[in-house]
Amino acid sequence: MNKILLKKVLNPTVTLMEVDAPLVARKAEPGQFIILRVDAEGERIPLTVAAYDREKGSVTIIFQIVGATTEKLNHLNEGDYIHDFVGPLGRATHTEGLKKVAVVGGGVGCAIAYPVTKKLHDQGAEVHAIAGFRNKDLVILEDEFAAASTKFVRMSDDGSWGEKGLVTDALKKLIESGEQYDEVITIGPLIMMKFVCQLTKQYGVKTIASMNPIMIDGTGMCGGCRLTVGGKTKFACVDGPEFDGHEIDFDEAMARSRTYQDFERHAYEEACNLFKEAK
Repeated sequence: MNKILLKKVLNPTVTLMEVDAPLVARKAEPGQFIILRVDAEGERIPLTVAAYDREKGSVTIIFQIVGATTEKLNHLNEGDYIHDFVGPLGRATHTEGLKKVAVVGGGVGCAIAYPVTKKLHDQGAEVHAIAGFRNKDLVILEDEFAAASTKFVRMSDDGSWGEKGLVTDALKKLIESGEQYDEVITIGPLIMMKFVCQLTKQYGVKTIASMNPIMIDGTGMCGGCRLTVGGKTKFACVDGPEFDGHEIDFDEAMARSRTYQDFERHAYEEACNLFKEAK
C-alpha cells in the first residue's frame, strides 16, 4: 500500500496527488506510467507519471475525474493509502539529441506534456510549449510550463485564456513563421492529436503522439491496449505509450475508446450515489 503525501485540487475536475512510492520513483522517467487500484476490489487504471522525486521517494500523478475509479480515488485524502501502485511501465520519452521541439498538450494531457517539456528544457533543448484548454477555469500547470519552455503559447476555445483558437492554429502559425522543429510531441485528446499529426504531416515534421487506450494489466498480455500503427498491431503498454503519430490509426483508436462508454458512465453514477449515501 502507498501513502498519499499530498493532495491538491488543480481545477474542478482535475486533482494532483503525490504518493509515497520509492521503488517507482527510483526508475521513473517522463512518458512512463503506473497502474493503480484504489482498493482490493477496485479496477486497475493507468495514470501517467507527472513528476517524481528520487530523494524523497515520491511519485506525482494528475488525474481527471471521469469514471468510478477516479471518483473513488478523489475521495482519498492526505494520509490515506492507495492499495496498489505499480510501475514504472511503458517506454520513456526519447529526448536525447533533440535540439528544438514543440510540445503540444491539450486539457489534462498537459499533465503528461509537462514532464516531457521539463526534461527537454533541462537537457538544453529549445522547447516551444503549446497548451490548450476549453476555458481559463480548466487551466493547469501554467507557471510550470512557463518556467520549462523557451516559448509558451496559451490557447483556449473561448479566448478566456491566452489566444482564442485551437492548438493546431498555434502550431501552424509557428511553423509557417519559419520555426523548424526536430520533432513535435503531442499529448491530449485523441481527436486533438489526430489533427496535430495531420497538420505536421503536411509539413514533413516528425511527430510523436502519446496514446492512452483502454488498459488492464500493463504487461502486454491482455491485449486491451492494442493499436494499429503503420498497419501493424502494437500494444501501448509495452510498445508505447508513444508512437509515430503519422502512422497511428486514430479513427480505430477513437472507436475502441468508446467501447465501454455506457458501462463507465453507469459505474461512475453508482460510485457518486454511494458517496452521497455515505454522507
